[in-house]
Amino acid sequence: MRSLVLNADNLVVSRLHGQLMRVIQADLTSARGLRNVAEGDVVLLTDFEFNNRSPLSATFYAPYTGTIDRATGTLTLEVPPYVPTEMIMAPSGATHYKIISSGAAIDFNNRSFEVDSIESAVLPWNGLPTVALNHSHEVTAASTHPLFLVVCLAFYQEINGEMYALQDGSYNCSAIVKVSKA
Repeated sequence: MRSLVLNADNLVVSRLHGQLMRVIQADLTSARGLRNVAEGDVVLLTDFEFNNRSPLSATFYAPYTGTIDRATGTLTLEVPPYVPTEMIMAPSGATHYKIISSGAAIDFNNRSFEVDSIESAVLPWNGLPTVALNHSHEVTAASTHPLFLVVCLAFYQEINGEMYALQDGSYNCSAIVKVSKA
């Protein structure tokens, strides 16, 4: 999911470390000093914002639903139709955006993972209703590892028919919107 968090703020490592320490401290089965993320409460990572300069919660107001079906290994993001200028707080100069989501299964003990990412088309930031969006991610069915659904918005500016990504990291947002503990 590295591409989703490239525009993270400068303190993301520190903030993520702090949140992971809370996850580890929630491990009530391992002996003190041997507590770990895998046995902790990874659900505490829900709503973690990778960019505090542009949080998803203060940028994307369209109602969306994230679901995780552990049995099938399907992580889904569903966004019903919305009006972009009413539901997205776009930065100055943005003319377009896209929605990116990833589903991941992470094996913290073996430091391995599965990731499936999907990007919408580059969409105009205007006053016209969108069509419904449905991203369905697949990881190993009945995984014994924690599952994560991450959502990102990336902004663009159209100049002379060409799309240019707004490169300033303060614009794009991404957050963990759903977590399922094994």
